[in-house]
Amino acid sequence: MHVHFISIAGAAMHNLALALHQKGIYVTGSDDAIFEPSHSRLSKAGLLPEQLGWFPEKITSDIDAIIIGMHAKKDNPELIQAQKLGIKIYSYPEFIYEQSKHKTRVVIAGSHGKTTITSMILHVMKYHDRRVDYLVGAQLEGFDTMVRLTDDAEFIVLEGDEYLSSPIDLRPKIHWYLPNIALISGIAWDHINVFPSQENYQKQFEIFIKQITQGGILIYNEEDTILKTLVKQTENAIRKIPYSTPEYIVVDGQTYLLTPDGQMPLTIFGQHNMNNLAGAKWVCQNMGIDQEDFYEAIATFKGASKRLEKLKDTPQLIVFKDFAHAPSKVFATLSAVREQFPKRNLIACLELYTYSSLNRNFLQQYKHSLDKANQAVILYNREALSLKGNSDISEDDIRTAFERTDLQIFTNTTDFQKFIYSYPYQNDVLLLMSSGNYGDIDFSLIG
Repeated sequence: MHVHFISIAGAAMHNLALALHQKGIYVTGSDDAIFEPSHSRLSKAGLLPEQLGWFPEKITSDIDAIIIGMHAKKDNPELIQAQKLGIKIYSYPEFIYEQSKHKTRVVIAGSHGKTTITSMILHVMKYHDRRVDYLVGAQLEGFDTMVRLTDDAEFIVLEGDEYLSSPIDLRPKIHWYLPNIALISGIAWDHINVFPSQENYQKQFEIFIKQITQGGILIYNEEDTILKTLVKQTENAIRKIPYSTPEYIVVDGQTYLLTPDGQMPLTIFGQHNMNNLAGAKWVCQNMGIDQEDFYEAIATFKGASKRLEKLKDTPQLIVFKDFAHAPSKVFATLSAVREQFPKRNLIACLELYTYSSLNRNFLQQYKHSLDKANQAVILYNREALSLKGNSDISEDDIRTAFERTDLQIFTNTTDFQKFIYSYPYQNDVLLLMSSGNYGDIDFSLIG
């Protein structure tokens, strides 16, 4: 079988390409930009395209299937050639479903926490040597690729993204998976370039709940009132399992989960992660892992990549970097760090990077999200505004939206870098939040 990837270098796409290559499928691909770690990983497997760009002449009738990523456009010359030749074209969620329709599909969905919950589940399964297939959006310790597809695994665990499937398939990815077991972590409006209203965004999860197979299971965060209402209203004949944040304590910067067998120290911290843990526990129990075995495994979980990643730890300064960008994620991450280090000066930095966060109307969703920081800092790039097609946003617009008059605002990376490099750290925690890369600043030079 010959599968060709149009836009092979994406996070999920290159992992899927590697997984199919490992399965013995002949894989080719193309892209017009390839960054790390995709470049090195594709190169090592012999899958790196010889040239950047699109080459319709390479799309021939001997290709069995095309998988197209969201980075490509509808007028992509390779896509047009494939359509002319009548080659079967898949989005990657459609292809994943085709490969897993005879398995028990476990889908982790929600506006926040889904990467961490999926990672927790996979960590527990690996700890207890339970072989499952999977697709997850973050690199995990002990896993070579973040997609695994086999013929023999009973379960497949899928991180269910609500973003669009492909440039020619505008359905959310989660609408492809038809779960047997589903978890929804919460619903908070996001991706406003695709879902223009909160009601429209919520509708996608309503559809997802209806698509759970009859007799299937929905595990849901009952602390989310919008989600709780959707679950109550559904007429789908499914089993509903609510979960909520378990009891825990923080002592001298160490988080302990209160279990039936006593206090259990954890590497992860924060209320949102305790809530994620509760959801993951229910999923694992419905995959055959009992509570005692779950606790044994989760005690060794160090977190998903880019989620509260500790970059530095000295008596004067602790530095964390987190993927948080949506308002609910920013609030949850900041609350977690504040709770863990109540006596330290907390400097919270947020890079406004996504289409939503650089939209004047959506900015209002960030109201009070940085209140728990002693000092709050915003970085945004005026060039990024024009590239995303948004009108100019002033510093006053940002201060008004966050409702914080002492907000420090930087509009270029150079000035922001000077600030974090030269700050007189003494008893501080520096929290860097972004879905971008802060202009490739070398964070190892901080402090």
